[in-house]
Amino acid sequence: MKRILPIILAAALIGGTAFADTEKGKEKENHELALNRQLGTFNSIVKELELNYVDSLKPEEGMRAAIEALLATIDPYTEYYNSSDQEQLQRMTTGEFAGIGSYIMSRNGSTFISEPMEGSPAAKAGLKAGDRILKVDTIDVSRKGSDEVTKLLRGKPGTEVMVKVERPYVQDSIIEFNITRGKIQEPSVTYHRVKGNTGYIRISGFIDKTPGEVQEVLQEFKADPRVQNIVLDLRGNGGGLVESAVEVASNFLPKGTEVFRMKYKDPSQEKIYKTTKTPLFPDIPLAVLIDGATASASEILGGAIQDLDRGILVGSRSYGKGLVQSTRPLPYNGLLKVTVAKYYIPSGRLVQALDWSHRNPDGSAARVPDSLTNLYRTANGREVRDGGGLRPDTTVSWGTANRLVYNAVADNWIFDFANKYAATHPQLPAAEEFEISDSLYNAFKKSIDPAKFKYDKVCEEMVKRLRETAEAEGYMNDETRAQIDTLSKLLTHNLDHDLDIHRKDIENYLGAEIASRYYYDKGKVGYELNRDPGFDVAVAIMENPAQYDRMLGKDKAFKVIRKERLKEAAKNKVKDSAKKKK
Repeated sequence: MKRILPIILAAALIGGTAFADTEKGKEKENHELALNRQLGTFNSIVKELELNYVDSLKPEEGMRAAIEALLATIDPYTEYYNSSDQEQLQRMTTGEFAGIGSYIMSRNGSTFISEPMEGSPAAKAGLKAGDRILKVDTIDVSRKGSDEVTKLLRGKPGTEVMVKVERPYVQDSIIEFNITRGKIQEPSVTYHRVKGNTGYIRISGFIDKTPGEVQEVLQEFKADPRVQNIVLDLRGNGGGLVESAVEVASNFLPKGTEVFRMKYKDPSQEKIYKTTKTPLFPDIPLAVLIDGATASASEILGGAIQDLDRGILVGSRSYGKGLVQSTRPLPYNGLLKVTVAKYYIPSGRLVQALDWSHRNPDGSAARVPDSLTNLYRTANGREVRDGGGLRPDTTVSWGTANRLVYNAVADNWIFDFANKYAATHPQLPAAEEFEISDSLYNAFKKSIDPAKFKYDKVCEEMVKRLRETAEAEGYMNDETRAQIDTLSKLLTHNLDHDLDIHRKDIENYLGAEIASRYYYDKGKVGYELNRDPGFDVAVAIMENPAQYDRMLGKDKAFKVIRKERLKEAAKNKVKDSAKKKK
């Protein structure tokens, strides 16, 4: 009987497995049948429309709409690119495109230069922020939007294009430029600097050239005796090539360290990505700045640094994109960028915040609630959670949105003043040394037309509602009216006063915009860094060794936890080994 029992159990297991495999096979067969039926129905509809619809079909427009409708039912990262769209995809992965090298924007029905890129053909030719584009070659674009103008400005490197602009704040306002298009390379390391004892690097995205750009800066830091700490700024970094993120991580983690792993629909395809070189900075204090726009490959880098207790995360919670895309060729030079896997960082957690397979009633993707996230632990035993992006080790408030400040930026009051200032001031101190003086700020205030400057006057709106409510509920009489009139006078908004109240916030944008007119994007970041609360908090922690070690779980309490976890892992390993032998 004792010998028969294992045989019966084994047979049951084999039978169960066979039954499960049969069920999976049936499920797959049913899915394929349903898919074929739907494809057949769609094909029949197209044929019937082509034969019987009263007007001719537009196949490209119709198919594009159908494809986009299908892709809208899944995640937003799976996208179709036809042959004319692929330059956009190439730019995302290489940072390269062909053209004049300038950011442009639509405004009041026209297109303006918002900022030429440093060293680009546009900058070398003399285009400036604020120039209104009137003509491209022989085509009048004075009332065309930025999409149409972009197509005309792009072209093969070496070809020439004539751009006629109207320049504000100068006497001869109509200017023509003959510009030779070039191959434009957008840098991913947009700014670096040694401030005090800290080396700072801002990485805007991960392209194929990012590791080399980062390596070059880190070599500079290595040779600079001042550098005792490093800050990687990944705020606003939407990701890119995951391989590049792993290479950047290799500068700080031991060779052979797992950074993340990809899990596909087919478990046998799982890929593990590890560092491949000896790190330049294996133990220097390290901080990574993150915010709500830190996503994908940048979350892989930041998540590995956090999970392996190699450095601290400072800022606000990241976006939460744990999905990986790959491109697949399609007929007629088409491409499909499709989500093929999910990535898991060293602790084993997935940072994906939105569940595209479950939708809210309005059709939007459901966000993973904090109450349903799972607990994981870092290398030193610190608690971290999956879902909802990366949570920083130290949270920094970036300030609350204010309507007055928002409108000063969004309605181009700051943009226009920076253009005027640059037109009348040929030089500016280094961006890192530039300050907004009282006289400069007063000049900015005078540039604003109160009749055209619109913003929410909350106090006045509240008094108006109070008056309406008193009337509706029967409390309005002469005495009440007099009191509300007095209150109204006390709470009437004064634009000059409001601009002074919010001067600090406005200065951050105004100074950065002015600095960019002289030093391009580097000037903007250089000015902002002197007023950056995230950088200041990160440096303060790294320069306090006891606090830095405590945040990384290097204190006694976490060492005990880690020791217990290692013991438990060793026991489980022995158990697993024993099971395999049986």
